[in-house]
Amino acid sequence: MHCNTTYDAAQTGRPGFTPLTVGLTILGFLIAWPLGVAALAYAFFGHRIRGFAEGLRAGFRDKTGFGGWRDAAETVRRSGAFSERTGNAAFDEYRRREMERLDAERRRLDQERREFETYVRDLQRARDQQEFDRFMEERRRRQDGPTTA
Repeated sequence: MHCNTTYDAAQTGRPGFTPLTVGLTILGFLIAWPLGVAALAYAFFGHRIRGFAEGLRAGFRDKTGFGGWRDAAETVRRSGAFSERTGNAAFDEYRRREMERLDAERRRLDQERREFETYVRDLQRARDQQEFDRFMEERRRRQDGPTTA
């Protein structure tokens, strides 16, 4: 039986420690230590960058303000960027249940936010209608006033 213990970065989608990443890390530390730290972080966490970037793009596409960041976080979470299994089935099950509970709470709060936005929009529409009616009434009075004098 052949046991392959080498780490295949291409197969898992993780950058890992290839000769290129090791060389870039050393070069980065020689040039400026923040570059070396960035290269090292990429080697460890580069597989998470795609999900994080997708979440940020979703947030920037959404023009509703802070909801965009909430949606971005949701996209990152659903992309699997931070959802690796711990190896402990009980904790993984607990975590899954808690995430579902939090998702349900988020959906409930989003629904309340939409209802409030609709309420505020209706109030603004009613105020606008009152102002318009008042304007039309004053205009009608001005037009009727000079002809009787």
